Amino acid sequence: MGLGPVMFPGDSPGGRLDSCVSRNPKAYASTADGKYKISPYTAPVRGHSNPGNSPTWSLSIDDTRSGYKQKVTGFGAAVTETTVDVFDQLPAHQLAQLLSELMTPEGNNFGIMRHTIGSSDLSPEPAMSYDDNGGNAGMVDLSLSHFNIGYRGLAMAKMLKSMRDLNRDMTILGSCWGVPGWMKIDGMLVGAGNNTLNHKYSSQYGEYFAKYIRAFEAAGAHIDAITIQNEPLNNNSGMPSMVIEPVESGQLIRDYVGPALRRAGLETEIWAYDHNTDRPDYPQTVLDIAPQYVNTAAWHCYANPIDWTVLTEFYHNNSHVEDFKQFHTECWTSNLYTGWNQAADFTMGPMQNWAMGSLAWTLATDTNDGPCLDTPGACCSCTGLVVVDTTAGSYNFTTDYYMMGQFSKFMPRGATVLAGTGSQTNSSGVGVESVASLNPDGTRSIVIENKFSNPVYVTVTTKSGETWSGLVETESVTTWILPPI
Repeated sequence: MGLGPVMFPGDSPGGRLDSCVSRNPKAYASTADGKYKISPYTAPVRGHSNPGNSPTWSLSIDDTRSGYKQKVTGFGAAVTETTVDVFDQLPAHQLAQLLSELMTPEGNNFGIMRHTIGSSDLSPEPAMSYDDNGGNAGMVDLSLSHFNIGYRGLAMAKMLKSMRDLNRDMTILGSCWGVPGWMKIDGMLVGAGNNTLNHKYSSQYGEYFAKYIRAFEAAGAHIDAITIQNEPLNNNSGMPSMVIEPVESGQLIRDYVGPALRRAGLETEIWAYDHNTDRPDYPQTVLDIAPQYVNTAAWHCYANPIDWTVLTEFYHNNSHVEDFKQFHTECWTSNLYTGWNQAADFTMGPMQNWAMGSLAWTLATDTNDGPCLDTPGACCSCTGLVVVDTTAGSYNFTTDYYMMGQFSKFMPRGATVLAGTGSQTNSSGVGVESVASLNPDGTRSIVIENKFSNPVYVTVTTKSGETWSGLVETESVTTWILPPI
């Protein structure tokens, strides 16, 4: 998943402008009230115009080389066992239509999917790994001869393959919630009092990941990257989880997981951490201990308060690392507990701060926000971007789906994020936020999030010497597509 050389419009050969690109600006909007759902909207005009009675806001972008930041890999969500379960209950023609809407440019054009290695809290009962060897407290399997991804793993691999068939450039990230129970000190996948790895099985632990990747690839799902533990500092033994400390994580990757992947001839990347922004020392420790295997950090949104500028600081501390990358890999959405701009915020903030992509938790649930494990701490109020009515055999998209689409549909893989100024949210949670990109076809996308309960007239100035202005709807995310310079 290397990014290769950076190419820009005017470079040859791949950076030449597409002669079919429109010279007219366009705009698309999604609103909290559902009136607009990635719908065509009044395009910005060149220069200053009359804002009427609307308050004004000024933004700027640097669309010259001095403003070029990270490249975009893509956007997406978590494909859990729950996702696969509810998708597979759709009629074949409905599922085909849904996957097209998710994965192609005609829909949201999602480019990254993070799947669960075995069970997570969003899984049907019972929780499982790929080598339980007798259930939750199974027998030790030193040779991993009982390794089997089972029908749930095969269904997961099949779903990922179907997605990649529609988007050949899609990145698949596998994240582990729980290893086989026999590998842990207390010998249980779920319910362990000492929820940590038994290091006498460290070799089997490393080989477990290699066997999983090979099994998925045999089923047609190529795995681009893994994180060895979802939320390694979250000790919730009521569901698949495991505590791994920073130094321990670096050593496990350096001495066991990385070498196991190499011996298997796998080029799968290993990303560090997969947890909150309040512990940047964790991924830094992993990168320092295992630099031959790790050059990427994965972040979640649950630190309180959330501070996405941690990613900017982390970038500056590690920009010397070859092919350094970072991603926002998880933040929940809920019809009950999160607001209209949840997905907009957890996509906007990371992209403003050197992330190459952002992912939601989770892609799909049923109309009861499930199925989920029946255990304290399971996210049984998490709502997928897609809600499937398994009785009717139909599906609907949530507001969060459309808000993410304002980014994913218009900031394609290979786009370059641009530096900008003017974004601000006050202590009451209102304001205007923006991120912009220079796209491979030479167009520029400007994603503008208006958190005010009224329209705002926005003026954008570019370092290349242009001015654009237009109205941004109340409580909305609007994307302007500006023509090539």
